Amino acid sequence: MEGPKTSLRGQFLLDGGNLAGSWFQRTVVLICQHNAEGAFGLVLNRPAGAQVGDALEGDLPEDLKGMPLLFGGPVQTGALSFLRSDPFLPDASIMPNLELGHSLEELLELAGDFSTGRQLKVFAGYAGWSPGQLDSEMEREAWITHPATLELVFDSDPSTLWQRILRSKGGLFRLLAEAPEDPLSN
Repeated sequence: MEGPKTSLRGQFLLDGGNLAGSWFQRTVVLICQHNAEGAFGLVLNRPAGAQVGDALEGDLPEDLKGMPLLFGGPVQTGALSFLRSDPFLPDASIMPNLELGHSLEELLELAGDFSTGRQLKVFAGYAGWSPGQLDSEMEREAWITHPATLELVFDSDPSTLWQRILRSKGGLFRLLAEAPEDPLSN
């Protein structure tokens, strides 16, 4: 089986204005894996309106309990994923210093440890693509790519992330960022 022409791992995918009415309208997705088996990503700008402690049972550290929970995507919304950044992870799985995890035990261990510069985000669900599906969507120009950075992954205001990234790209992207969510209200 042939893999993708170019792996998008470590890239952001932004709704390019063609996903209106879909779950992915105005989302920013971090691609964590992209190979011949398909693609896996996490939506960075969809708050679940809950805290991690509301979704996970057990004796959780207070810092972890109070963290905001994000919807990582519409697939397996009961599945746990987390992103962690640490300056001591130069060979991390997504990009330097950014690691993807799925284990509750590992998450609890991380929450109990202190590391200067470490950041953490927790997600319910994920965005998934079958083999060739994301490549097909890219050919149809459904998504706009943008290089991921740790600063943007752990941005403190995810509600405006889509607009801010598009504005930073300038030109027609700026116009897209400024367009109303419902074009009929323009």
